[in-house]
Amino acid sequence: MNRPHIMLVEDEPHIASGLIYNLEEEGYQVTHVVSGEAALEILWHENCSMVVLDLMLPGIDGIEVCRRIRRFDPKLPILMLTARGEERDRVAGLAAGADDYLPKPFNLDEFLLRVKGMLRRSDWYRPQLLPETDYRFGNNSINLRERTAKAGVTSYELTDLEVKLLRAFFRREGEIIPRSELLAAAWGVAPDTETRTLDNFVVRLRKYFETDPAHPKHFRTVRGRGYRFVRQQDDEDPPAPAGQPPQLPLE
Repeated sequence: MNRPHIMLVEDEPHIASGLIYNLEEEGYQVTHVVSGEAALEILWHENCSMVVLDLMLPGIDGIEVCRRIRRFDPKLPILMLTARGEERDRVAGLAAGADDYLPKPFNLDEFLLRVKGMLRRSDWYRPQLLPETDYRFGNNSINLRERTAKAGVTSYELTDLEVKLLRAFFRREGEIIPRSELLAAAWGVAPDTETRTLDNFVVRLRKYFETDPAHPKHFRTVRGRGYRFVRQQDDEDPPAPAGQPPQLPLE
């Protein structure tokens, strides 16, 4: 049975070492980083079961890290830690997307119980962890860990950005994903940024993995709303919202 994988984002060494020891004693796998930037980079490449996130961090603070995580993963459990216990900080953390909040200093038993409870609740609605080495759809096989792909008899070496974009699509299979969320997941771009870069990358993925790129079955444009990855090919795109003029697919 796989151990839950917890990302600990904490820059105070004495606190981090104690939490790592006790989490590992409870049977969890722990990845420790000291900055928000490092946490986001790892999360875009790896599956984690939960994030324990300090509010006061060098560089990007915990509030902004939480906001960015929520752009590409709305369900990942986030427990925010802080030495500041003011009500406005608790409200800010929860508003940014944290699931729970624990001010320092805290009781270790309470911390471990909260971790256990959040992981248990997340299992009720979180889909099975994304396969990293053998994700299949149509005539395609993707190895996200090795950054390789095979479409029929043709093999490809994938770039980091292609892997990030594929991971975002696969994690939300069947859902309509706004362009802003895909931009944030792959490039970390603010959601109000306008760019054709995403559209060009989707065109590239279609050339790799679609039998007929001009009429995509997997990487679909949902007019006026974004994109949707469909693993099976037996359903149709949802209609555009009422009153919205039709738009040509971004081919």
